[in-house]
Amino acid sequence: MQDTEKQTENEQVQTAQAGQDAQANQSEAAPAATEPTVEEQLIAAEAKIAEMQDAFLRAKAEAENIRRRAQDDISRAHKFAIEGFAESLLAVKDSLEMALKIETPSVESLKEGVDMTLKQLSSAFEKNKLLEIHPQAGEKLDPMKHQAISAVPAEQEANTVVAVLQKGYTISERLLRPALVTVAQGK
Repeated sequence: MQDTEKQTENEQVQTAQAGQDAQANQSEAAPAATEPTVEEQLIAAEAKIAEMQDAFLRAKAEAENIRRRAQDDISRAHKFAIEGFAESLLAVKDSLEMALKIETPSVESLKEGVDMTLKQLSSAFEKNKLLEIHPQAGEKLDPMKHQAISAVPAEQEANTVVAVLQKGYTISERLLRPALVTVAQGK
């Protein structure tokens, strides 16, 4: 019976050791299953780097395309900026050419034709925001819009417009040409 007891005892010890070995193997395997190895981490990091490089290159290419398109748009805008203005002046040119084709024009018909052509030109100017600067006599001199050619004695306040020698023009609120004026001298 001692042999049987010994055998049972040995079996229990072996079973206990097997359980401990299995537990040890599980605890070693468990971290390996939940935590990637250094090689796996390196592979994942390299894949992430490749993905980020690809995204960077795509973003860089897109930015370059946007810049190039913007330059093309600016170039086209400069090239065709006066297209609308030129188009509105075509009617004026056509009217002048038609006036020259009349074989025996009367003074009255010429005056009427010139008046109509001037209206067309004024309309083209207005349409394209090319506006006249025509100061009135007695108006204060504005050096941003007027250019004083001379100062003359006058019965009005000093530095006020006496006469307009030439109209000025602005285009889109920017001075294109100042009005040429004479101003009153100081007393």
